[in-house]
Amino acid sequence: MESVLEIFMYICPNFIAINSIRYGKEDIKHKKTKLMRELKNTGNILTCNTCETGIILHCENADVRISIYSSSIVRIDVSFSRIFEAFSYAVEALPQANLHTIIDGNTFIEIRTDSFITLINKHPFAVAFKTLTGEIINSDEPGLYNSQLENHVTAYKTLQERERFIGLGEKSGGLDKRSCAYTNINTDSFAYGTETDPLYASFPFYIGLHNNLCYGIFLDNTYQSDFNFGASNNRFSSFGARGGNLNYYFIHHQSVSGIIKSYTHLTGRMSLPPLWSLGYHQNRYSYYPDTEVLRIAETLREKKIPCDSITLDIHYMNEYMSFTWDGTRFPNPGKLLDKLRDRGFRTTVILDPGIRSDTAGSAGDIFLKYVDGQDYEAQVWPGWCKFPDFTNPEAVKWWADKIKTLLEQGVAGIWNDMNEISTWGQKMPDNIIFHFGGEKASHLKARNIYGLQMARAGYEGYVKHCKLRPFMLTRSAFSGIQRYSAVWTGDNTAEDSHMLMGVRMLMNMGITGVAFTGMDIGGFLGEAGPNLYARWMQAGAFTPYMRNHKQINTKSSEPWTFGEEVLEISRNYINLRYRLLPYIYSTFREASLTGIPVMRTLAIKHAFDDNIYNKLYENQYYFGDAFLVAPFDSIQKYGEVYFPEGERYSLYDDSTVPAQTVRIEPLSIHRLPVYVNGGSIIPMQNPVQHTGMSPGNTLYIHVYKGEKTNVFNYYEDDGESFDYLSDIYCERLIRYNPHESSIVLDAPKGSFHSKFTRLKFILHGFGNVNKVCVNDEIMSVSDEKISFLDPISAFEPQAEITTLGECEVKCFEIENSSKEIVVYCCETIR
Repeated sequence: MESVLEIFMYICPNFIAINSIRYGKEDIKHKKTKLMRELKNTGNILTCNTCETGIILHCENADVRISIYSSSIVRIDVSFSRIFEAFSYAVEALPQANLHTIIDGNTFIEIRTDSFITLINKHPFAVAFKTLTGEIINSDEPGLYNSQLENHVTAYKTLQERERFIGLGEKSGGLDKRSCAYTNINTDSFAYGTETDPLYASFPFYIGLHNNLCYGIFLDNTYQSDFNFGASNNRFSSFGARGGNLNYYFIHHQSVSGIIKSYTHLTGRMSLPPLWSLGYHQNRYSYYPDTEVLRIAETLREKKIPCDSITLDIHYMNEYMSFTWDGTRFPNPGKLLDKLRDRGFRTTVILDPGIRSDTAGSAGDIFLKYVDGQDYEAQVWPGWCKFPDFTNPEAVKWWADKIKTLLEQGVAGIWNDMNEISTWGQKMPDNIIFHFGGEKASHLKARNIYGLQMARAGYEGYVKHCKLRPFMLTRSAFSGIQRYSAVWTGDNTAEDSHMLMGVRMLMNMGITGVAFTGMDIGGFLGEAGPNLYARWMQAGAFTPYMRNHKQINTKSSEPWTFGEEVLEISRNYINLRYRLLPYIYSTFREASLTGIPVMRTLAIKHAFDDNIYNKLYENQYYFGDAFLVAPFDSIQKYGEVYFPEGERYSLYDDSTVPAQTVRIEPLSIHRLPVYVNGGSIIPMQNPVQHTGMSPGNTLYIHVYKGEKTNVFNYYEDDGESFDYLSDIYCERLIRYNPHESSIVLDAPKGSFHSKFTRLKFILHGFGNVNKVCVNDEIMSVSDEKISFLDPISAFEPQAEITTLGECEVKCFEIENSSKEIVVYCCETIR
C-alpha cells in the first residue's frame, strides 16, 4: 500500500504542504490512513484452490477466480467484495475443463494452454500473459496492478512500446485509440459531434496490438466503464468500472480475426437475417398519413429505385404510444401494410419503451421501481410514462405478446428507439431498482443492458409469434446485442465528417462482434448538399444495413429530391447492391458462423501495417473479402488511396493496382473508389426492384485473376424462415487455384434447391484464355464488355452522356449441377 500512497503524493506534490497548513499534521495523517483504507490493491495471495476449469485465489483484500473458456480465452474475475457474479447478460459460453495445466511455484502460478501462458505473481497478486515462447503479450503495471478506490475497480496494464488499440464499438475519434480515453454509459447523444463520448451503446471490448502480437480484453461489467489507452500518461493503459467486480476475459490469437472469433464465441453470433433486410430501406421522421406512405412507395417503383422496406417513425402512433395506430392518419393499418407488401415492401415500425402511465395498469407489475416499491415515471413522447423492466421475465413476456399484435397487422421489422433509457431531462435517478434476473440491481448497474434486453424481448416475441427470422434494429446496445438485433449509429448530422466517422463506427462495431450495422444515410439532422448525399448513398451501398433517414421539418431526403443526376447516381449504387445480394447474403452467412463482420477494418487483415492507421487511410475498409472501399468527403477533387499487400483491380474498368502503393485518384461524384482483391470470387444476380422478385435463372460468378488461392462459401436458402437450421439450404465452396488455373465448385451441401439453374462465369484479368475445360469437356469462351454502373444521362442539349467504365472479360455459361464442377482455364487446349 505504501507504493500506492507514494504515487498519489507524486501526482499531488503539494498535497502535504497545502493541507498541513489547512488542517495540521494530525489531520494529514488521518487522511493518509483514510486513503489507504479506500484504495485497495488485491494484495498477496494467501491460498490457492484448483478446480477442473481453473483456480480460485484467496488474497488479502479480494478473491480471484481464474477460469479457462478455451485454449485462447481465460477469465480473470477479481472480487473485492469476495462475491462472484451469478450470471452474465453478455456471455453465453461456459468455462471448459481439462484445457490447461497448472504449475504452482514459490513465487508464481503458471496456467498453460495450447495458446498462451497466464503467469500469476503471488506477492502481490498480479497477472501477465505470455506466448508459449515467453514473449509478453500483456501484463499488469507493477506498483498499480488491480485496485479498488471507493467502489471503482480498475486494472492497470503496462503500456507497450508503439502499442495500438482498436475496438470499443460505437465510438467517435480515429481507428487507433492510442492516447485516448473513453467512457461507456448508454446516452441519448442527440446531434453528437465528432469527438462526443459517450454515445448510445456500450461495447467494453478492445484489441491491443504490438510487436506482431495481438490480444483482446472484454470487461464484462455492466456499470459505467472507463478505458484509458495512454491518455494523459505514458505509463499504462487501463480499464475499469464504477462498481461491481473487475471481471474480464483475456483472448490471445495470432490474428485479429481469431480474436474476433473467440470474442463472439463468448458473447454469441448473429442469426442469419431475412434477405429483405439486406435491401434498401427508405425512412423519414415521419411518413404520414397513409397516402403519403403509399406515394413514397409508388415513387420508388415509378423511378425504378430498388427498395425492400419503408419505415414508420413515431407519427404512425396514437399520441406517440407504442403498439397503437393513429386512427386519423392510419385508419386501416392492416390494409395499408397489405398494399405495401403487394408492391414488394416490408414495413418496419418504431417502438419506444415508455408506456404512458394512464394506460400502464393493464400491464401488471412489470415496471421499473424506486427503492420503496413505487413505479418510476418520467416524461417522454407520450407524456408521463412507466418503463418495462426488461430484466424481469414477466416484462419480457408482456412485451412479446404486444409484439404479436403488430405482427398480426403485417409489420415485418421492429425498430427499438429511445432505449438508453432516454427521457426528458436525460438524468434518470440512481435509486431505481431492476429485477436483474432475481438478483436486484440499481440503475447504476443495469442501465447499460436496458437496450440489449429490450431488443431481446422483441426478438423472442417475434420468433414466438411469427416463426420467421426477425429484423430488429436498436439504438442502445451492449455486448451480445448481435444475437438479437442490428444496430444503427443514432442521430447523426449531414456533414462530411459524420459520414466518415460513421464508417469508422461501423468498422469498430464489426470488431466488437456486431456484423449488422448502419448509419442514417444523408445525415439525420441538417441538410446534405447534392454531392454529400451522392457520396453517402454510394458508401451506404457498401455497408451492412442501408437506410436513408431524415429529421422532421427538414428538406426531404429521398433519392429524387436532389435532382436527376443524384437520382441516377443513387439508383446506380442501389442497383449494384441488389446485384451483389448473393455475395452479401453469403457474407452474412459467414458472419453468423464465425463472427467475422461484413464491413471490415483493414486492421483485421493488416494489423501491423502502420499505413492503415494513418488519418489519410483509416476510413478505407473491406466489404466482405472481395472489395476494398475508399470513401472520401464531398468536397475533395482528388483522393489518396493506400493499397496494402495483394494485387487489385478497379471495379469499374479492371485496371490493375500494384500492392503496397499509394495512388492519387481523381474523384468524381459519379463513382465511389472501389477495388476488387485479386483472386476474388463474387457471385451476382440480375438487378431486381425488391428481393421478392425473381432475379432470373442465372447466377453470375465473377472471378478475378490473382496470385493466391482463394475460397468463397456460396450460400442460399429461402431467405426468411429458420428452415436452414434443419439443413434446408444450399451451400457450396467455390475454389480458385491460380497455380492450376482452375475454378472448382464443390458439390452443394444441404437439401435446398438453388433458384439458379444456370451459371455464367465472368473472368477478369484472364486476357489470354480462349478455351476452358469443364468436367473434361472443352468449351470456347466469349469476349464481352460489361459495366457495373449505367451511364449518367445527358440532361441538357449541350451535355454528353457520362459513361462510368467497362470491363473487358471472358465469359462462358453452363448448366448448374448438384455435382462437383471443375473448370480449367487455358490459353491453349491440346
